[in-house]
Amino acid sequence: MRLEDLQADEGSADMAAAAAVKRPSREGVGRKPLPDHLEREERIHLPADDDCPDCGGQLKPLGEDVAEQLEYVRAHFRVIRHRRPKLACACCDRIVQAAAPSRPIDRGIPGPALLAHIAVSKFAYHIPLHRQAVMYARDGVEIDPDAMGYWMGSITALLGPLVDTVRRYALAGGKVHADDTPLPVLAPGNGRTKTGRLWVYVRDDRPSASEEPAAVWFAYTPDRRGEHPQQHLADFAGVLQADAFAGYAELYRGGTIQEAACMAHARRKIHDLHAVRPNAVTEEALHRIGALYKIEEQIRGKPPDERHSVRQARAVPLLDDMKRWFEATLATLSAKSDTTKAIQYALNRWPALMYYCSDGRAEIDNLIAERALRGVALGRRNYLFAGADSGGERAAAMYSLIGTARLNSLDPEAYLAYVLERIADHPINRIDELLPWNVASALPSTAHVEPIR
Repeated sequence: MRLEDLQADEGSADMAAAAAVKRPSREGVGRKPLPDHLEREERIHLPADDDCPDCGGQLKPLGEDVAEQLEYVRAHFRVIRHRRPKLACACCDRIVQAAAPSRPIDRGIPGPALLAHIAVSKFAYHIPLHRQAVMYARDGVEIDPDAMGYWMGSITALLGPLVDTVRRYALAGGKVHADDTPLPVLAPGNGRTKTGRLWVYVRDDRPSASEEPAAVWFAYTPDRRGEHPQQHLADFAGVLQADAFAGYAELYRGGTIQEAACMAHARRKIHDLHAVRPNAVTEEALHRIGALYKIEEQIRGKPPDERHSVRQARAVPLLDDMKRWFEATLATLSAKSDTTKAIQYALNRWPALMYYCSDGRAEIDNLIAERALRGVALGRRNYLFAGADSGGERAAAMYSLIGTARLNSLDPEAYLAYVLERIADHPINRIDELLPWNVASALPSTAHVEPIR
């Protein structure tokens, strides 16, 4: 919302001047047990009488039936009073007092957990600030949405060095998945919206058995010009797995970045045609591509050398045969048909589509990046638009930290609360100590969630 972003701008300026639930799937016919880490409240239900209702005899224990019921305890606010007694020396009258604890927002009311909750509610669960204000009012606490916007701007500025550390790590792995999505932004002056862009860059080599942590970095730009990814990846060297956006082309010319295309994009063009007007060509194409994905299912999580060996032995022959079939099929189709265009899309990118077979680290597609953008699409429906370019930049920063926490199986709210409690006093030259994988052991078990892959 516009006012939220305007207030967040003020928070960012002041700070600068001062220095997911995955729904559990039902397996089989049984019910999944309730998590062990949840607090248990025992309620014992005894018969109304101590004597046998039939003969009046004394009852004795025989065992018990136990059934568990999942209940929700409503979240609540609390006020933490920081008291600092003043002590005076009996000999020299010197006054001694403990230093005031630092706060995420200097002299600000909100604590780290509240700030983390507001941020995650907005950027992970897509609840606008004005709607959060209504929810908090039901608990008897009135918080102005403008104030929350200011707070979000302040903590985004505070977290900036950590976001930049995520960026450097995400682009240092030698392989990155990239994608982008539109973000409506209110244009200054005329009250209309323009289309900004959120770019995502994901480092995630877990499918090839890497033990390196995964990370995601988002960047906002006011448009989709190719100069933006070129600037983002100016110092990157390695494999770029992405779609066929023309703005990436310049990156491949220098020789330091290798293009790896997305088979899912090629398949999607054929699938969309098949869904509307199925025919023998689209059916056969989907069958051939499906055979490639079956191979990938069998080697997911295997080391690069094994993936490379299997692909060379099994996938390359299928791809070579598919290319010949595509070329032969084109000769039977109208040059202007949609099926021709879909097949030509794949053939035009064939070397890049084939690249994954020569590199065990690479993936057959770019779904890793596409998954990272799903939350943005949900948020877009709820926010309607960002209030300014600065609002897009803040969203990118929060998406980066929330997304990286989730990729490392951490509850983003617990992670942000931990970081916000410490970052103001944390040495800037050791900011990497606050990355999700470096603080995971310090967080309670309840902060650890199912990994996102």
